[in-house]
Amino acid sequence: MYYPPTRQSAREPGESRLLRVNGVGRVEVKPDVAKVKVGVETQDVNLEKAQQENAAKIEQVKNQWIAAGIPEENIQTADYFIFPEYDYVDGKQEFRGYQVTHTLLVTVDDIERTGYIIDLAVANGANRVSNIEFTVSEPYENYQQALNLALGQALANAQTIANTMGLKLDQTPVKILEIGTPPAAPVQSFSKGQVMSASTTPIEPGTLETTARIEAYFQYLP
Repeated sequence: MYYPPTRQSAREPGESRLLRVNGVGRVEVKPDVAKVKVGVETQDVNLEKAQQENAAKIEQVKNQWIAAGIPEENIQTADYFIFPEYDYVDGKQEFRGYQVTHTLLVTVDDIERTGYIIDLAVANGANRVSNIEFTVSEPYENYQQALNLALGQALANAQTIANTMGLKLDQTPVKILEIGTPPAAPVQSFSKGQVMSASTTPIEPGTLETTARIEAYFQYLP
């Protein structure tokens, strides 16, 4: 059977003359918020006594934090565990008592006081410091700055390619795509060992990096 030739539809002007480039923007900022996990661990053969001692020490830590200016809403329970403990004597399991652990998560808005807040907790009965996370209170503003830099880099890349190839570039992109999902907030964590060794000295949070990535399409003419 004979099929007459079909004519392909014409492309829109400039449809095939697209230049695709990527852009990356990075912004380094100093964190202004610290989140610290501090806990109390108690042991006793009597579970009720272990719980009462633990509760009294946790309440003391919370009261001292509040007196030092930490808002009560910035203090919350992160973990609460009760474990029976055993010793093995001559291959036999012998009950030793109960371990009660209550961990608080405290948000410190004045980051300069992080070391002091840890020391205050330890001085009032806390015997566990698990980790510190430094973050920022306005992550969206930092991301906007990084996005602006990414757009500028994409345009610069497109212009460099056009100049090298002797092409005329329309600097208004016809399409822009964000690559990936912007993070809620960058975070820098310190391990338990780092926290314990640093809790009696000023803690330096360093800087955090926010990154934005885009893909942009520019039209060009020969």
